Amino acid sequence: MSTMWQGCLANTDYFEMRSSGGHDYGIWVTTPPGYDPAATRTPAVYVLDGNFAVGMTAPLIVTQLDPMGPLQPYIQVSVGYAGEEAQHWDRLRNRDLVPPGEPVAQEFIDAVELGFQSGARTREESDAYLAALRDTHADAFLSFLTTELHPRIERDYDTAPTGHGLFGYSYGGLFSLYTWLSGCTLFESIGAGSPGVASADSQVFAQLREMGDSRQAAKLHVTLNEQELLGELPIYQSMTKNTATLLHRLGSRSGAVTSAVLRETHVTGLSASFLSYLRTCRAR
Repeated sequence: MSTMWQGCLANTDYFEMRSSGGHDYGIWVTTPPGYDPAATRTPAVYVLDGNFAVGMTAPLIVTQLDPMGPLQPYIQVSVGYAGEEAQHWDRLRNRDLVPPGEPVAQEFIDAVELGFQSGARTREESDAYLAALRDTHADAFLSFLTTELHPRIERDYDTAPTGHGLFGYSYGGLFSLYTWLSGCTLFESIGAGSPGVASADSQVFAQLREMGDSRQAAKLHVTLNEQELLGELPIYQSMTKNTATLLHRLGSRSGAVTSAVLRETHVTGLSASFLSYLRTCRAR
């Protein structure tokens, strides 16, 4: 990493990796202060949407030394997109983070159209964004994380055999729910920030029905934002309502599920949600 980037993201390595499915990913690996793999093997926490999230979450690795709220040590692995594709990360994430067969809610279509009308996206960009939502492969991305990326992280950074975590926000939060409900055994704790459960017919509800009365071993921490619930944007109201419904149904099935409402908006809630996950699931 260049000297300039080291100043912003201390103790961070960067590499690129092509998946078996032919997709290119950018990977940022941030190690904690005083990291010495020869002395202590450390678990990894995987953070999604690396192109957007790494700058707001990786510096928080110093909280491991906070004397007023110390956390279990972890290596942060932020996963994003590489090369020319990186500029389209907000569209590519739809392909990777959304469960197969996930319905596209009308509120989401309306939100994309509002973005076009306000000039946030061109018509071509808006159409490509929605097209990506109609061909989604969270199953393939989960396989990449667990069977391709993690073995490389395990080998190159000599990580601990257990204690790994996963954190995602928005559609990354939807992916976190999908991963937890799938029974993935790699992660011992999973954070789902403001999950993008945009439809009442989301695949996560089908997963929940399939789960029946069984209990998942991993901890799950879900956060919502106050302004999503109380604001005037229908897409955020739907997401919070559907997530709350999921939490209510989970309440009687698993004692490993926790939740919190944060005083943030959808845009400002990422760092606060990540900290809430760390403090709830990774406190010493």
